[in-house]
Amino acid sequence: MGNLRSIEKALERVGARPARTHDAEVVRACDGVILPGVGAFPRAMGEVRARGLDTLLAQRLEAGVPVLGICLGMQLLFERSTELGGAEGLGVLGGEVRALEAPGLKIPQIGWNAVGWRRPSVLTAELPQPCAFYHVHSFAAVPADPDAIVGTATYGTEFASVVAQQTVFGVQFHPEKSGPDGLALLGSFAGLCGRPDLAPRREGLSAAPSP
Repeated sequence: MGNLRSIEKALERVGARPARTHDAEVVRACDGVILPGVGAFPRAMGEVRARGLDTLLAQRLEAGVPVLGICLGMQLLFERSTELGGAEGLGVLGGEVRALEAPGLKIPQIGWNAVGWRRPSVLTAELPQPCAFYHVHSFAAVPADPDAIVGTATYGTEFASVVAQQTVFGVQFHPEKSGPDGLALLGSFAGLCGRPDLAPRREGLSAAPSP
């Protein structure tokens, strides 16, 4: 599903200790999960299900572990995609992934694009307004809940570039290829890991009271 080594290197630069794996026991021992990806949605979901990662991800989310989807990984978090005839996603976030509507512009979008913030998020708290990130995509998520959208960019039409709901985060761009701002975002996510109590409260979402 691509772009793994570049993400590992970026995480190491912000002080994290990434483990590239789909081994269930290793994933269960981690304080956070990053779901990267490039390519086609249906094929990627086939790989996720074949390896049992859909069930494993659901278990980690239930345990309050932060999850970050990057590019295609963000799209996989949603219920479905229209790509290549359509496919069901992980359904962690409500909504659908649709083709970019960008009349007169080249598809896929490849390059830097400004992202403006719709609402505060712990993931983007250290970033300026707006800032630019490196995007490579032909499809974009349309969240069912507009409040899940943290940041938007425009390529022909406006699309969700950053989403967050409780401990689930997604970015349509590649933070590992986006210079200091991308590293700052990854650093913020790394700072959440091991702090499952922090994300729901800081996102302004309801969280179950402590027993």
